[in-house]
Amino acid sequence: MKAQFGALVVAGSGKINGWVASRNRGGAYFRTKVTPINPSTTAQQNARGILGSLSTQWSQLTEAQRLSFNNAVADFAKTDIFGDIRNPSGINLYVKLNTNLINTGQAQISSAPAKEEFIFSPIQGLEMVEGDQSLNFTLGNALNDGAVVLLFATPTLTNGTSFVKNRLRSIGFVAVDGVDIDGSTGYTAKYGAFGLGANIVVGFRIISATGQASVFQSAKADVVA
Repeated sequence: MKAQFGALVVAGSGKINGWVASRNRGGAYFRTKVTPINPSTTAQQNARGILGSLSTQWSQLTEAQRLSFNNAVADFAKTDIFGDIRNPSGINLYVKLNTNLINTGQAQISSAPAKEEFIFSPIQGLEMVEGDQSLNFTLGNALNDGAVVLLFATPTLTNGTSFVKNRLRSIGFVAVDGVDIDGSTGYTAKYGAFGLGANIVVGFRIISATGQASVFQSAKADVVA
């Protein structure tokens, strides 16, 4: 369990004994711990396979290559749930970047890249057409040259469902082509056909040629005839 202490505990996240500390829009809360059944899906098996392979490859890098990742971690620091800055380890950075590259069909890297800045390109339109089962994004501006887009989507949700973080799944990737992105093939391959007026949320991350990812964006699709 993670906790942040003041005069009393002021925040927490994680598990302790039979309890789980977490936080939502209503604030911090505790709930009883439930151990979910592990379905060992194909996606889970693939993820474990990638992790195992990259962990082995890390040990096969030269000392100079591993040092490049160890020295780059401060550039890739993230803010944790308590607002504190955390650096990844060198191996974690190596695995994260190369996992993104594998998941988008790009060549792996063996030395740490320089930190990139992404052009923010907001979703201007997101339409799914029942008739031809198409899914298309329109973005606010062109994306970084050489990047690809990793797409995520939910299945059709019950009406009124708005919390979808745990329902988004990867539906593949597409090459960048201006401001228009076609995710039709990936969606139907993952979830099958969708109907008029369906409650579906779609999102994406830009993945550069060095495995770096943009901020995640998502929107509710407008499903039309």
